[in-house]
Amino acid sequence: MTAQQSKFEAPKFRRRADERPDEVLDAALQLFLRDGFEATRVEDIAKIAGISKATVYLYFPSKVALLEGLVKRSISPVALMAENAMIQFEGSGQDAIRMALRLVSEKLSDPNIFGIPVLVMREAGRFPDLAKIYHDEVISHVLPAFKSVIVNGMASGEFREVDVELTIRNIVGPLILHVALGNIFEMGDNSADGLQTFLENHLYVLFNGLNKETRNDG
Repeated sequence: MTAQQSKFEAPKFRRRADERPDEVLDAALQLFLRDGFEATRVEDIAKIAGISKATVYLYFPSKVALLEGLVKRSISPVALMAENAMIQFEGSGQDAIRMALRLVSEKLSDPNIFGIPVLVMREAGRFPDLAKIYHDEVISHVLPAFKSVIVNGMASGEFREVDVELTIRNIVGPLILHVALGNIFEMGDNSADGLQTFLENHLYVLFNGLNKETRNDG
């Protein structure tokens, strides 16, 4: 090999090495969703990624580390984006909630993203480490931000007095359930348009209720 050939081929090799962790994660996600976390073998991940099993372990020392890598790559940025958006938002509480849910639902329309929380929900009961990873990387960022919006809304008089923790579940839960029903039971439409249609209906019911007239709690 000439010095000139080496000069031009080295950057290509470096790019390939830089891309390899993502290729491993792509292969892991494909098999995790198809076969389940427990049934997936590292050697099968390596085969799909086109590398050796030892190379997989070079980047990810365990299957749990692979799942953590998937969460950090695709879900953590969405959680941080929603958290920062709500913290920095200067409008009403309703608009802050609407903006955050729209942002999340837009990201969840990507199959490579919404497949990860579905995977965690499927497997967390048998693998507590997965639940902890998801809590630390996602839930611990999003829930306090929603809590702040609700507390501030009650303080300003925009929202009635409610149980904050339960209200957060009322806000976030339906979106999670919609995605889970679509992916696990093939019920509903999880396309970008389908998620937006669901979200608009959810927000309408959330802020207006089901009663035809406003209920008088006094």
